[in-house]
Amino acid sequence: MTNGTEIDACAGIGIPDMTGSTGESMRKSFLLGDLACRLGGTLKGDPHVQIRGMADLEHAGADELSFLTDERYIPLLERCRAAALIVSPSHEHLDFPLIVCGNPHVAMARASQLFAEPPHLASGVHPSAHVEEDAILAEGVSIGPLAHIGSGCSIGTNARIYGGAYLGRNVHIGADCLIYPAVTILDGCTIGSRVILHSGVVIGGDGFGYAQDEEGHHVKIPQIGTVQIDDDVEIGANSTIDRAAFGRTWIQSGTKIDNLVMVAHNVVVGKHAMLIAQMGIAGSTQIGNHAVIAGQSAIAGHLQIGDGARVGAKSGVFRSLDAGEEVLGAPALPARQFWRSMAHIQRLHEYRKELSELGAKVRKLEKALQGE
Repeated sequence: MTNGTEIDACAGIGIPDMTGSTGESMRKSFLLGDLACRLGGTLKGDPHVQIRGMADLEHAGADELSFLTDERYIPLLERCRAAALIVSPSHEHLDFPLIVCGNPHVAMARASQLFAEPPHLASGVHPSAHVEEDAILAEGVSIGPLAHIGSGCSIGTNARIYGGAYLGRNVHIGADCLIYPAVTILDGCTIGSRVILHSGVVIGGDGFGYAQDEEGHHVKIPQIGTVQIDDDVEIGANSTIDRAAFGRTWIQSGTKIDNLVMVAHNVVVGKHAMLIAQMGIAGSTQIGNHAVIAGQSAIAGHLQIGDGARVGAKSGVFRSLDAGEEVLGAPALPARQFWRSMAHIQRLHEYRKELSELGAKVRKLEKALQGE
């Protein structure tokens, strides 16, 4: 527990050595004061306490950092054993060592990144990997077993290419990328720095383009464009980004794509957008910056989805959306209109009864008017 004294977290606090006497990596460890400094928070407690990991309130150990981001979890504090908590200013009175941050949820995410380690991959190039002679590997690149690196490829500093990944000809990978097992990046695609591609991702597969002749036969339109993935993009397992028919399919910086997402040819997705599981975007549609497309939604082709637009789960969007517009349903309606419609649907049985009663009254009046 703490006496509530505030400490200048950044004063003279360093990072402990995280290697053993043999030079092998050990569990990451940070001083509490250093963590507070890195997170931009105010420390209430001993800055020299060592923190060796993170966990939730129920499972955190005596050398781990935890967090309180929701009032519902306050009862768990009675049994919490964490060394310290990340909290908002509204909870700085708690009798715990604390890192007080304006946005504890973001602080929790950044602290988790400090302790996270990607899956193990031995440094260097595995003997079973195939790397073409003219491929360029920067310093610190690791390539796993049975990976294929094609002719003309370049791979940036400290990138990690896990086993079974396939890079075609003239693929360019930036620094600090994680290319997980069984990722396929086909010829001519460009991947920025700090990009994460999870297992099963296919970058640069053919776009779905056909013309129909006079006899109704499908004539393939060769997809001769490419795919550009900018910095800090993450793409979830088994998602596909199709190459352009001409030009490029483009995923801009900071965008996050969930598992099982399909992005068609010539789509442009703006910066810091979110595409959530099992949704698809048809060809040549443009998605604005910070847009959010929820799970199992479908976006028709050649549309403009404005900056900050939000599409609810299972929606079907067949028209362009203005910046900041929120829609739900299939076909998608403005959110308020959708919820009003849903409220009416829930009362259909009442409306049916009322209509039946009104019908009976009208028939009775008609008979009275006719002298019956």
